[in-house]
Amino acid sequence: MTGFSSDARLPHSDPGSSGPRSDFRGEILQRGGEELLLEKVPTRFTTRLTAATALESLQERLNPLAVRPVAGGQLVEWQMAENGLETALTTARQDPTVRFASHVYRLVDSPQTWVYLTDQLTVQFAPDTTKDTIDALLASLGIAIENPLEGMPNTFVVRVTPAAIENPIKIANRLMALEMVLAAEPNLAIETGSLYRPTDDRYPQQWHLFHNGGASLAAGSHISAEAAWDITRGSRSVVIAVSDDGFDLNHPDLQGVGKLVAPLDLKDKDALPLPAKQGENHGTAVAGLAIGEENTTGIVGVAPGCAFLPIRTTGFIDDGAIEQLFNEAVRRGAAVIVCSWSPAANYFPLTLRQTNALTRAATTGRNGKGCVIVFSAGNANRPVSGTINETQWPKNALSGPTRWLSGFAIHPDVIAVSASTSLGTKAAYSNWGEHIAVAAPSNNAPPNMALPQVGNVPTGPPLTQYQPGRGMVTSDRTQAAGYSGDDYTNAFGGTSSSCPVVAGVAGLMLSVNPGLTARQVREILQATADKIVDRTPDPQLGLQHGTYNASGHSQWFGYGKVNAAAAVREAQRRAFAGRQLGRVVQQQNQTAQDIPDNQPNGVESSIAVATTGTVTDVQVEVSANHEFLGDVSFTLIAPNGSTVLLQGRSLGRQTELRTTYSLQTTPVLMRFIGQATQGTWRLRAVDHAPEATGRLLSWTLTLAVNG
Repeated sequence: MTGFSSDARLPHSDPGSSGPRSDFRGEILQRGGEELLLEKVPTRFTTRLTAATALESLQERLNPLAVRPVAGGQLVEWQMAENGLETALTTARQDPTVRFASHVYRLVDSPQTWVYLTDQLTVQFAPDTTKDTIDALLASLGIAIENPLEGMPNTFVVRVTPAAIENPIKIANRLMALEMVLAAEPNLAIETGSLYRPTDDRYPQQWHLFHNGGASLAAGSHISAEAAWDITRGSRSVVIAVSDDGFDLNHPDLQGVGKLVAPLDLKDKDALPLPAKQGENHGTAVAGLAIGEENTTGIVGVAPGCAFLPIRTTGFIDDGAIEQLFNEAVRRGAAVIVCSWSPAANYFPLTLRQTNALTRAATTGRNGKGCVIVFSAGNANRPVSGTINETQWPKNALSGPTRWLSGFAIHPDVIAVSASTSLGTKAAYSNWGEHIAVAAPSNNAPPNMALPQVGNVPTGPPLTQYQPGRGMVTSDRTQAAGYSGDDYTNAFGGTSSSCPVVAGVAGLMLSVNPGLTARQVREILQATADKIVDRTPDPQLGLQHGTYNASGHSQWFGYGKVNAAAAVREAQRRAFAGRQLGRVVQQQNQTAQDIPDNQPNGVESSIAVATTGTVTDVQVEVSANHEFLGDVSFTLIAPNGSTVLLQGRSLGRQTELRTTYSLQTTPVLMRFIGQATQGTWRLRAVDHAPEATGRLLSWTLTLAVNG
């Protein structure tokens, strides 16, 4: 059976004991067939309220240092001074509007992992346990069945009632001491637990991707990239084109096997879109935010697995230049086109040719599904379409009622992106209006714009006070050529930063569902965006557009701040309905193998697939016996080396496994969609703990194939 810690608090330290020691039940967590040590976080507790309207009055009574929703809004986390936590928790538990209250815990072995306890448990009973026995046991503990767990016999989701004698952690430990109980686990919320996190050394500074709070960081101001990366980090089959002033293709974060696709220099008319002079730094930084490679060093982009098509522009906008840019992007296979630039003019309607060039790319590109075109909204703090009474511009560059129009931003096939800050507010410079699709994170700074006869100037009236918020960390031209003295900059910003962030999310979406049209990508981005709110008047113009109308649109944030995880999940969900399954290939390996006890490399079983094509569906049936399956994990490995964890250590005391893993039951299998079928597929079984042993008996691989 599973090996046990020597810590005195663990229940099996005494071989003769049955279940956890009663005096330590509150510090032991039953999870995934393991027993983990917990300790209380001294300044946090959570509540589950009977109604959201109760929050304000309870907040007045408790006077917390901070309050925030956790666990997808199921719970409210309260931060208190350490000497006031227990009193506040007692008060909360006595309040009739509080359904459930609990300490926040952290795992002793992973102190940065905070555990949020809900009022639910999952309990699995032995097959011969009768309903009457189950009902009587649960009633004696003050818990009630909420619903049976579909697909698992004699397994129930139960909820703690006001009659409960203990909290869910202690109840689970008490249940695990009974022979009739195979598993009992509290339902926990863990903020970062299984989320993928790159090892690139500057990634912790890239707050816009994910953060856990800190100086100048508001909760939820990131794009939830880590949860999206649990599904996909992008596919090389999805090409993101970045059009800009030049790219340092020697930068390690713009390189990788299969990364670079069909580079183009429209200015020098060759295939080397490199920066040619000092100051051409913009493109390198923009590209890093969208597609920066995951390589254990430097930064990482939103879609590190996607391919990169760099297009150096001419620096001028005319009909021919716009047509050439978008026609070449389509011809070279772009799925997403990034345009972090705008005309140096306050009023710029598109010509018919320019409009048509964008329309054609957005409707005929990508074999008729359309290229996703993403434009930055601009940095002047002006409407993308509207009139402002201008005052106090440098050199009186603009004065009086002035019309503003960004023809690119208002094009119906363009995703126009505004900027939000690390504090979850409008960036002071960000352009705005009815045509903004979504917002994305960037820095904060005074508004400015480039005017041909004046240069880059602050818009009027100039903002001189500091604008709070963090800068964007991204790639820079190598050595001393770029914005900073090394290969990275931590002060990039503007809607030039928010635009490639959204483009990267679009790349992730198309990686899990290449069948989406460009219009569907936009719809999903808007429908899944976070409704951030900023009621503070704009410091320059005194306007207030940070809330949403009846249609869910904000002039400052569009339909909200982009949420990568939610967008990718919705794209993935839609993939199931419209998949073309094509041919079906099914192969088996029926050679039984022992699973080495407590060996991290485990054992691998192979299936060689000769059929060529791409995967459109995948199912894996696994058959295994083991004395304690909670010790074992199973991983599927594709011919290209990519992996998916089919079964973690969550089987507890079960001894027989006969399970089929599909896209419906194991959505992470979407990672294999679009990959080549031909080659050797492997199933790896690993026993993670000593003593209990078992065998992998057989497995079956079923692939639906196109091509």
